[in-house]
Amino acid sequence: MKRIRRWIRRYFSFSQGEVNGFLWLIGIMVLLTAAPFLFYASRAPALTGSSASDRQILDSLVAQLEAVQPERGNKRAGSLPTVALRPFNPNDLTVAEWQAFGLPKYLALRVLNYRNKVGDFRYKAELGRLYGLPDSVFQRLYPYIQLPEERPKAYSRRYNPITNNGLPAPEPRGNNGRPPREKFILAPFNVNTADTTQLKQIRGIGSKLSARIIKYRDGLGGFHSIAQLQEVYGLQPEIVDSLRKYTFVPDAYTPQQLYINTATADELKLHPYISSNVARALVAYREQHGDYKEPEDIKQVRLVTPELFEKLKPYLQL
Repeated sequence: MKRIRRWIRRYFSFSQGEVNGFLWLIGIMVLLTAAPFLFYASRAPALTGSSASDRQILDSLVAQLEAVQPERGNKRAGSLPTVALRPFNPNDLTVAEWQAFGLPKYLALRVLNYRNKVGDFRYKAELGRLYGLPDSVFQRLYPYIQLPEERPKAYSRRYNPITNNGLPAPEPRGNNGRPPREKFILAPFNVNTADTTQLKQIRGIGSKLSARIIKYRDGLGGFHSIAQLQEVYGLQPEIVDSLRKYTFVPDAYTPQQLYINTATADELKLHPYISSNVARALVAYREQHGDYKEPEDIKQVRLVTPELFEKLKPYLQL
């Protein structure tokens, strides 16, 4: 031991007190390292003897938890038991009935909110477009929906006010006790006199598109044909089809005329069909050859193609 002390003192340049402290520190570290092994070794027999009973207790607790878990699940699911699907009209179901068909409560409330704000569903696919309704759920419900396959061309509330005995029949009422909402039927209107409010009644047309249609119409001087609506920027084909269905141009309507013998180049180029180059060419030809004798004379201008002339013809005036 003295040799170890002497070696430590010489190697680390420790004093006698520092050597003693160093040896005590080493001893404490060895004891702390070995303590866990000594502790578990002393308790091993006791643990071995109680392992069987502890395992039985744990197994019984696991069995109780497994028995309780399905009961909780059944309580949650059993708050509103599902029923077998049957033919139904989506305009007549309550929230509870929608839930019984498998819809969560928030989605059932959304269906009723849609009916209150927009109106009744008119055909099957309209229900499928409801926001948040999974396609798998809609496909499961589809065969049982008592609505037409396709959107009806004309629809209104059918109600016979007279019964067989000649007395007025009571007005039918919905589930909420109020008379069912009248179906809105859009009557065709003149596209050349329509304002933004009328145009926005057509599905798919909002404030921007309605303003764009009117701006283009005013630039033309009026539509002489419904086909010109497809020239409006941003109109999708289905919206153009709706405009063809719900708007018209009167047969006797005459659009605002372009007086080609008096209009300046700046005035001519305001028309959507006439570019700045064409406007200058029309005025230059008129200044060189005199006034146009008939609208067909503008075809002598090199920049006026036959297609352009056919588009401009309804607007030309001498």
